[in-house]
Amino acid sequence: MFTGIIEELGTVADLQILPDAAYLTINAHKVLIETQIGDSIAVNGVCLTVVKLQETQFTVDVMAETLQKTNLDELVRGSQVNLERALQLSTRLGGHLVSGHVDGIGTIYKKTKIGIAEVFEIKASPSLLQYILPKGSVSIDGISLTIVKVDQRSFSVSLIPHTRQETTLGFKGVGSRVNLETDLIGKYVAQFLGSQPALEVRKDISVEFLAQHGFL
Repeated sequence: MFTGIIEELGTVADLQILPDAAYLTINAHKVLIETQIGDSIAVNGVCLTVVKLQETQFTVDVMAETLQKTNLDELVRGSQVNLERALQLSTRLGGHLVSGHVDGIGTIYKKTKIGIAEVFEIKASPSLLQYILPKGSVSIDGISLTIVKVDQRSFSVSLIPHTRQETTLGFKGVGSRVNLETDLIGKYVAQFLGSQPALEVRKDISVEFLAQHGFL
């Protein structure tokens, strides 16, 4: 589990893509503090397991499914990636609950400067947009961001200078693909409600009925 607060930008040192998997090695510093083999690190919002560890870099396995469903297949040596270690129970939850399980890909189609902020408009499929609502949270390449508005084909987020400087969104342009993870709690609520039978509407409930049965 993660918070969507990026700890540092790492640099891809090596990427070996095999027919059914890949091995990704990343140069980093901060996220390696107290990290051990078997720990989870979110790379561009994708939860990956550390399988090899050195003083200034770590290696993770990437399954074929992950390559197909995320933008990790676009990485090359020298690419910068957003990094975050797994959440500790004692950590301040500065963003929102992020599982690191990417729901799909979005595409940046417009960027607009408004004062110190820059608004990114991102196209996404209807299957993702159904879980996105204004003022809610979304993870974009692992970054916890607040949604500004939503329409039938896209949504927008507003980035402060710090976010642009400290994450990969600072150098991504129109046409760039980004990993999207919608709100975890919202998905569970939608799944629960979708599995429940329609509630019977009681037309005989009145103020007197509620008072009689101790609700008032």
